[in-house]
Amino acid sequence: MAQASAPPDPPGARPGRLKVYLGAAPGVGKTYRMLDEGWRRALRGTDVVVALAECHHRPHTEEMLDGLEIIPRARHAYGEGTELDLDAVRRRHPQVALIDELAHTNAPGAAHPKRWQDVEELLAAGIDVITTVNIQHLESLNDVVEKITGVPQRETVPDEVVRRAHQIELVDMAPEALRRRMAHGNIYPPEKIDAALSHYFRPGNLTALRELALLWMAGHVDERLQRYRAEHGIGGVWETRERVVVALTGGPEGETLIRRAARIAARSAGGDLLAVHVARSDGLAGASPAALAAQRRLVESMGGSYHTVVGEHVPAALLAFARAENATQLVVGVSRRGRLRRVTSARGVGETVVELSGDIDVHMVTHERAGRGRARPAPGSGLSPARRLGGPVAGFLLPVLLTLLLRRRPVADALSLNLTSEALLFLAAVVGVACIGGVASALLASVTASLLLNYYFIPPAGRFTIAEANNVLALMVFALVAVTVAAVVDRSLRLSRSAAHATAEAETLSSLAGGILRGEQAVPVLLERTRQTFGMDSAELRPREREPLRVPGAAEAAREPAVTRVPIGERDELVLRGRALPATEHRVLTAFAAHLTAAVERARLAEAAAEIEPVRAADRMRTALLAAVSHDLRTPLAGGWAAISSLRSRDVDFSAEDREELLATAEESMAKLSRLVDNLLDMSRIQAGALTLHLQPTALAEVLPQALDSLPDTPAAGVRVQDVEDVPCVLADPPLLERVVANLVANATRHSPPGHPVTVAASTLAARVELRVVDRGPGIRPADRERAFAPFQRLGDTDNTTGLGLGLALSRGLTEAMGGTLVPEETPGGGLTMVVSLPAAPPPDGRA
Repeated sequence: MAQASAPPDPPGARPGRLKVYLGAAPGVGKTYRMLDEGWRRALRGTDVVVALAECHHRPHTEEMLDGLEIIPRARHAYGEGTELDLDAVRRRHPQVALIDELAHTNAPGAAHPKRWQDVEELLAAGIDVITTVNIQHLESLNDVVEKITGVPQRETVPDEVVRRAHQIELVDMAPEALRRRMAHGNIYPPEKIDAALSHYFRPGNLTALRELALLWMAGHVDERLQRYRAEHGIGGVWETRERVVVALTGGPEGETLIRRAARIAARSAGGDLLAVHVARSDGLAGASPAALAAQRRLVESMGGSYHTVVGEHVPAALLAFARAENATQLVVGVSRRGRLRRVTSARGVGETVVELSGDIDVHMVTHERAGRGRARPAPGSGLSPARRLGGPVAGFLLPVLLTLLLRRRPVADALSLNLTSEALLFLAAVVGVACIGGVASALLASVTASLLLNYYFIPPAGRFTIAEANNVLALMVFALVAVTVAAVVDRSLRLSRSAAHATAEAETLSSLAGGILRGEQAVPVLLERTRQTFGMDSAELRPREREPLRVPGAAEAAREPAVTRVPIGERDELVLRGRALPATEHRVLTAFAAHLTAAVERARLAEAAAEIEPVRAADRMRTALLAAVSHDLRTPLAGGWAAISSLRSRDVDFSAEDREELLATAEESMAKLSRLVDNLLDMSRIQAGALTLHLQPTALAEVLPQALDSLPDTPAAGVRVQDVEDVPCVLADPPLLERVVANLVANATRHSPPGHPVTVAASTLAARVELRVVDRGPGIRPADRERAFAPFQRLGDTDNTTGLGLGLALSRGLTEAMGGTLVPEETPGGGLTMVVSLPAAPPPDGRA
């Protein structure tokens, strides 16, 4: 039916304020808290209405509605449900509206598709809104929650809608307390309790959801704190929690600094560890990429984060990063410079950081390299031999040739140059020499040009004397400018070469990492890439006790090539044949060697795992079958022996009915013995390696009835089956799975009190299927749960006919042989739950 439109809002109305009760999980009490606040505001005289509250038939929550004004819900033409009457709330225009379940999807025909859009319209109309939402309904966490719980969330709300709220209050509860509330019937009706506790309300799910809620809330609080500091111009450090920044140079002291910083951060709960490396903006930093990569792995293994910043002034860059991260402590290493250098040179990074740190605590950590100096590269110009020889020659010849050219009468008459133009031409020659031979050759060219300029072009010509004083100044300025420009040009060329070299290294390492991620055979790929990258004739991985794995080049030289050897792990070495590698390329080669070492170890571990896995599976199967024989052999032997002995006895005259019963007992015992013999034969085949598991897609709905039929002493009414039709097939051996289920159900039935049927329920969790067998018996103490799976273990029972069945050892062995797990859990409200987890079978068409 059509609804009347609401009147327009009064002009200049104040936008309403939103308050959100954020729940860590369903059932923690969000709606109750919302209604409780509504009552408190109403008692203070605020105009409060309940626009919509979902009580889910919970008595304590429904009691909170008594006395509050409730706006009737709207019924739409489509669907049978009722929704928020948005127009009615706008016409009523209260000060505060209570609206439950912010992420709800409205029925067709409503004003908006989502309830949060209804709330935004009310806020725009000047109505304050108090609402609720669970953490699993936030859009940014949707995929994370589905991975944790296995349940997709159809209804979501954008995070920004919640973040814009004037207030957000977290409603939290410990997982154990929430499960007790569930078991007591305070959340769901009794018929849904067992299924909920076995699926969504598992302790692990609730703990993970609680952590997500706390982390999201902490991030929101930190965001508001940073906004407040920015709005009020607060630049100092607020020690809301410890944030420890450790400065890394890529030197050998890095590991010592990281571990010291980690200990400092661990002293306070919630402390953060941040490692930072400052790369010089001029590209001349000498940090080893391999060392920095190792230190980054160490930081991340300790729960910290690694950062790289670029800055010309290292202390300023460090402190800027620390203040941006609101760090409370900064860890730097004591300088590696020797005493003489510390006396004769400027202050080091550590001393400067201490002086400029302000309210950040600085820890100067000593280490074994302190005061021992730092390794420096071998001196050299980086020029080729031809340029080192041609530079001085050009420094002498170019000024001479330029002088001869300018002294020629036709050229001089045609150009009509003055002294300034002639000096600039000589300056250009000096710059050209700097580009060829560096600053030393340019200095020679500057001296030569100055002498020639003085002798041939400055009056009086033909003499080294200078007639005018201003020409003396001009010659001095020329010499100074020439030397300065040559030095700048030489430095620029060095920086360009360094940047090009660094870029080449980065591209090489990036290509290396990408090739490893894409390639399946990492070791051959790395060997070939190493050979190609360094232009070698061949690359070999040579173990000490094996034939070399060789990747030859296309053209191996006939002569004996240069050989470069790099250790790979403890047993191998990388041998490169070809050209001699310069020292500048050894750093990249070290990175290749580190990746190759890791690839070799991964290949060996994978090979070892592949070799041992069939042995482990066979061992698990053999152990399980031996346990089965030990457990099951005694009963049929005793029963059959007693029946046959009684029939053969001449002392007792049995009636026909008694004889028939004894024969039936003997037949049943022999059938059990036959099954045990089959198991023994299977075990012998396993030991001989002739029997493998027949894993195939198996439907629980097909296995379960067969397992229950094999238990004649278990009445059908004593077992309640739930949700086995709704789960995908598992990858299992059907006969083995049938036996596992039969053993678990038999155990549960034996220990469940009368009137409490055993529940068998199935659910999915990520890529696995879980089968739960739930009883309401006495349960097992946590300390004794693992002992229950030991063969012949009855947890201290003296009566061998009662207590926990020995088939649990068999059940666990068979389950693990099929790639699954069997773990016991406590049943909320009392009892034991056995959880069988098996991998889900892929769909027939191969789609996920």
